[in-house]
Amino acid sequence: MGKGDRKSKRGKIWRNSYGKTRMRAKSTYVAPANAAAKPEVKPEVKPESAETTPPAAE
Repeated sequence: MGKGDRKSKRGKIWRNSYGKTRMRAKSTYVAPANAAAKPEVKPEVKPESAETTPPAAE
């Protein structure tokens, strides 16, 4: 059994595939508990600048 064998570990490594013989490594990443609840994003309100308003009449 060597590189050409689809069922052996060496054959899985050679073919870059996974299965019962060659399991994938478990991920150590843990998602935060509140990942599903996204915070609401409020649109920014830009203050009116003095340049866009007409000058006050005296």
